[in-house]
Amino acid sequence: QAQVQQSGGGSVQTGGSLTLSCAASGGNTDYCVAWFRQAPGTQREAVAAIYTGTGSRYYSGPYYADLVKGRFTISEDNAKSRIDLQMKSLKPNDTATYYCAAHGMGHYCSGAYWTSTGLYNYWGQGSQVTVSS
Repeated sequence: QAQVQQSGGGSVQTGGSLTLSCAASGGNTDYCVAWFRQAPGTQREAVAAIYTGTGSRYYSGPYYADLVKGRFTISEDNAKSRIDLQMKSLKPNDTATYYCAAHGMGHYCSGAYWTSTGLYNYWGQGSQVTVSS
């Protein structure tokens, strides 16, 4: 059974930067790891995703939601077995609880499916990100 541990978050002013980190362990060695976010009264939305395996013909990422392209970067730190989400040029509407999620189905870590919440069976505890104007 895999576990997802996430860290980071906090409060910044508009234009600031924050980094969230996620570590998936146990179970498979290759994961589709994504960051989702949810603001009060809204649905959970996908932010970015990356595949930690190699050689998948289905994977053409990393993937980003249009709202964060050019501002957020998802990356894998192999040495630390960690996925980071670097967030720059933060805006007030980036304020949300951010969740790291993972699944072990590499063929679903594709452009068509990476945003599908129901595919992710391992979830972190959530990290609050607050951006003030």
